[in-house]
Amino acid sequence: MLLAAFCREDTITFFKMDSNYDLMISKVYISHSPQDDDLALQLSRALWRVGLESYAALYQLSPTISLAERASFGIRNSECLVALVTEEGAASPELCQEIGLARGLDMLIIPLLADGARLPFLIDHLRPIMFKEEGFTDAVGQLIRTLRELSRLEWLKIVCPKCGEEMTQYLTPQEEVDEALAGAGWLETICSYCQNRIRLDARTFEAVIQAEDEKD
Repeated sequence: MLLAAFCREDTITFFKMDSNYDLMISKVYISHSPQDDDLALQLSRALWRVGLESYAALYQLSPTISLAERASFGIRNSECLVALVTEEGAASPELCQEIGLARGLDMLIIPLLADGARLPFLIDHLRPIMFKEEGFTDAVGQLIRTLRELSRLEWLKIVCPKCGEEMTQYLTPQEEVDEALAGAGWLETICSYCQNRIRLDARTFEAVIQAEDEKD
């Protein structure tokens, strides 16, 4: 099946060339340089919240499996590779080699490109999701929206900031997310354990503040 990508201002839209084939993304490989571990972990946590499993060879260490084998396993068992490219990490051998393997496997690749950085030549024809260091959360939100267009994401995992319990709820419809982003920028839900109201960042669904604590 062929995937075509079209650019619409600051977003990426994909459509399926074969309408009889349903693309499902459940696992994402995060390709990044060692210097960008913190950003990769932030991205991984956001993907977890919307029910996506993520691999990244650099932060899933194993004393018995080499880095190359971890990368190969993670990429081959994923449906999509997200290339996290920063100005410092663009020349990372690990990043470039992982992108090369994904290209060889004809995988879907979505680049996240930091302001001032350049894409590796193997993917310099792709339209990236751009971000500045202070705006990385916006880029993660745009990536989640793109993945929702490509797949069927139904569940949302939330850790209550009050009681610490993990709960699963239906993922907020994209239309409601868009309305929240156009307004205050947050969604609201209730913890099924402690019954406290929780505010969620509408971009990444991270629990950021309890509604009743706003005045504190």
